[in-house]
Amino acid sequence: MGTCEVCKNDYWLSFEVHTAGGAVHVFDSFECAAHMLAPVCEHCACKIIGHGVEVSGHFYCCAHCARSADAREGFKIRDAVGVHPG
Repeated sequence: MGTCEVCKNDYWLSFEVHTAGGAVHVFDSFECAAHMLAPVCEHCACKIIGHGVEVSGHFYCCAHCARSADAREGFKIRDAVGVHPG
């Protein structure tokens, strides 16, 4: 059993998430994992649970937020999987 880092629930089906930076976290649900690890949109402040977009090193939940926050570079972003600004 592992104890969730967010809600402190001691659950027999807890799981570990290993980040790209090498950190290891324990959660009892995807909800808790997303709450702690998901990046935040730099325009509307919602958690980025899906693909999101990156413009000039800034992260946004969607193309609309990217265009709203960075009119010069954001116009390159479209809401489609696999689109890359470069």
